[in-house]
Amino acid sequence: MYYDFRAMIRILFVKLSAIGDVVLTMPALEAIKKAFPESEIDWVVEEAAAGILEGHPLLRSVIVSRRKTWLGMLRRPATFFAALREMRAFTKELRSREYDIAVDFQGLLKSGLVMGCARARRKIGFDRTRELAYLFLNERLPAYDIERHALDRYLDVARYLGAGDPAPSCSLPIEAERSAILERIKETAGTGRRIVVMNPVARWKTKLWQEEKFAELADRLIEDRNAVVIFTGAPADREVTSRIRERMKGKAIDWTGNTTLKELAALASLSEVFITTDTGPMHLAAAAGARVVALFGPTSTGRTGPYGIRHTVIRAGLDCSPCFSRACPYETVRCMEAISVDQVMEALL
Repeated sequence: MYYDFRAMIRILFVKLSAIGDVVLTMPALEAIKKAFPESEIDWVVEEAAAGILEGHPLLRSVIVSRRKTWLGMLRRPATFFAALREMRAFTKELRSREYDIAVDFQGLLKSGLVMGCARARRKIGFDRTRELAYLFLNERLPAYDIERHALDRYLDVARYLGAGDPAPSCSLPIEAERSAILERIKETAGTGRRIVVMNPVARWKTKLWQEEKFAELADRLIEDRNAVVIFTGAPADREVTSRIRERMKGKAIDWTGNTTLKELAALASLSEVFITTDTGPMHLAAAAGARVVALFGPTSTGRTGPYGIRHTVIRAGLDCSPCFSRACPYETVRCMEAISVDQVMEALL
């Protein structure tokens, strides 16, 4: 279908979760906006990842789905009808807008249902996605190669829509947050020292590196490199980072649960290195321009590693990895335990 790229085109992005996946879709946003400079783009996203999109200059609006919250509310009689009212309001808002193009970047039933509700002439996504999500489309790209990096797959959609040579990078609207975080660092750590950020927690147990190793690594960076070590994570991660700090000889700063997504991106951009497990903040840090050192075990760097040549991935390279399993059949998660502190220090230095 031909479009005048100078004409006003209304486009809907559907990429609900998770934080890392939303970040990896942002280069496609920039590429499509460049191809359609007069377009108006809305984005449907779940609340956990909404913070990174709110206020984005390339988006007309962010439509937030509280899917997980609604599911919890539906299980309780006291909040059942409130959940139904919120879901109805969300659907009404979505249906009130008419789009020329809607794109399902998620490829799951939850995004398929959003596509089904959306009013769009062209409903675009990949064929043969999981949970039969492709049935909600009227325009299907060929099924993607699962071994390709997710960011490259999303750029394929931008190419399909007319973006000639899309860049695998994006700009995050974090200027105000950078200034605030810089002042916060000065207040807590002074100036003139290296800032090293550690994000030690992931949602899968099989992605976790041992807490004692994070403690040892932090101590060595403080002692050998005069670094300021700042721990980050979600509020639910505070118990883990607290235990790591208790194992340390030196003192680290704990900002776990005390940053918004944009503030975390700003902190990453001000750091010398961002050390992390395979988790959403890894992609956020990479997009913010940080140098990332990522510890990988059960997952594939080719599919979901930090994108770009600036970053370093450390993995043990065992025959059983990557297994893509949330539960390890061995007594310990061997692929993560086999990564040593010395390996990480060598990569950092």
